[in-house]
Amino acid sequence: MSVAFRRDGDEEHLEPKFELPIPAGPNFVTARGLRLIDERIAELEALIADSTDPPNIASFQRDLRYWQTRQVTADLVPVPSGAKVEFGTEVHFTLNGIARTLRIVGDDEAAPSDGLISFNAPLSRAMLGGQEGDLLPFGKAEDAIEILSVNVPEQ
Repeated sequence: MSVAFRRDGDEEHLEPKFELPIPAGPNFVTARGLRLIDERIAELEALIADSTDPPNIASFQRDLRYWQTRQVTADLVPVPSGAKVEFGTEVHFTLNGIARTLRIVGDDEAAPSDGLISFNAPLSRAMLGGQEGDLLPFGKAEDAIEILSVNVPEQ
């Protein structure tokens, strides 16, 4: 049947709405990451309560299910010691001679443009366990990463 002969209320021609995919593996979070999850849930609950548009409500509910799942599965990682590169540390390093600073965080907290990188990212996996002064392999170079310092930022 042609779309021209459907009623306006027919929704069978619309794209199906799938659940948001949950990243594989553990859901490690920093204290900040857990706060961000809690804030996002509160924000979505308020949007649902204030909305009267069924498609918007359905979208907010889908997002809420994702964030509630992330909240329930969150594994708060203890504050790192700062003696080596660990989850939650801020790392000052050079990558192929270019100085950079990144903080290693959970998947949902990651925002590379803000200097927050997931612990699952290849760069953070290459640095995990490294200490100040270490030269570490990355890509095809054996000494691509030099750890300049490791700090523990405020949680």
